[in-house]
Amino acid sequence: MRDGDRAVIRDALGVGVAVGLSGFAFGVTAAGAGISVAQTCALSLFVFTGASQFALVGALAAGGNPLTAAAGAFFLSARNAFYGLRLSDLLGLRPGVRLAAAHWVIDETTAVALAQRGRHAVRLGFTVTGASIFTLWNLTTLLGALGAEALGDTDTWGLDAAGPAVFLALLAPMLRTGVERATAGLAVVLGLGLLPVLPAGVPVLVAALAAPVVLLVHGRALSRGRGTSDDADRMKDENRSGRERHEAKGEGSR
Repeated sequence: MRDGDRAVIRDALGVGVAVGLSGFAFGVTAAGAGISVAQTCALSLFVFTGASQFALVGALAAGGNPLTAAAGAFFLSARNAFYGLRLSDLLGLRPGVRLAAAHWVIDETTAVALAQRGRHAVRLGFTVTGASIFTLWNLTTLLGALGAEALGDTDTWGLDAAGPAVFLALLAPMLRTGVERATAGLAVVLGLGLLPVLPAGVPVLVAALAAPVVLLVHGRALSRGRGTSDDADRMKDENRSGRERHEAKGEGSR
């Protein structure tokens, strides 16, 4: 095994273990929402996208309509389709294999794959990350659901907060730019502000509008900044040309 492969596997396993263990929180949250162990495991097995799973069971726990809860989960998972468009070219898989690999297209596998150079490293990073997260996530989901069921009322133990806490812990390190932080902040304001007045599950859908709103404002700000910069550069060029003409006239008169 090459040194480069060892580094890719090490990084992929690090991400896989860290994220895969979060399945405990999902199992506990789902059990607290009244979802059976079998249904909880089926969600992790067939849906396999953490944020959408948490959104679904969170809306159901709040008494939301199942269709509304499913719609919120669907919109959250729609980002994976855009990841797939990018990864399709990088992985270069056969059609049959590509269909199976699509199930592992999530935030973490995409991030690890895009960090690699060369098709071999991209495939290795994607495969190891996907396999480790999928295995651990499903195993810990089962253990979390069984443990919560054995404990009884999860609210008594405060375990109902486990899911949101883990989700925030995973999200916080990703908010590196001002645009990302502004999007997250606006989404929180919309989600919490509309929670008392809209049915459960709907505030999540409305909070998704934070991204296009922030991007629109940011794009306009950049356009104005470029326009101001262009005007300033144009004035500098005109002043420079004026000075050059003046100096040329001065030299001609001498």
